[in-house]
Amino acid sequence: MKNKILNGLCILFGLMMVNAGLNKFFNYMPMPEMSEEMMQIMGSFITIKWILPLVAIVEIIGGVIMAIPKTRALGAIIILPVMVGIFVHHLVLDISGIGMALILFAINIWAIVDNWNKYKPIIVSE
Repeated sequence: MKNKILNGLCILFGLMMVNAGLNKFFNYMPMPEMSEEMMQIMGSFITIKWILPLVAIVEIIGGVIMAIPKTRALGAIIILPVMVGIFVHHLVLDISGIGMALILFAINIWAIVDNWNKYKPIIVSE
């Protein structure tokens, strides 16, 4: 039962990440209302022309890999830095979105913990 719940959540997580990544390229979702500080930050991201495409590619690749049970361990690690950034962003700059960020971050951590045995050879040397 636990595996079915995790599979469902990881598929939804992956779809959300793919959607967020594709939106960075095609801008099909409306931008929410932003404060002046957030507008400055987004302007900075746009000025650094490579950062948003890089994040989008990581979101798309990580989301697809995370949705596939066989490759979930790799996808969870690939998407982790993006999730940390999303969580910290909402914690510091946009507290209204912290709920969804916390849920997605928890799913990512759950996927990592569930696949911990696959990471042991990288971490523990014999």
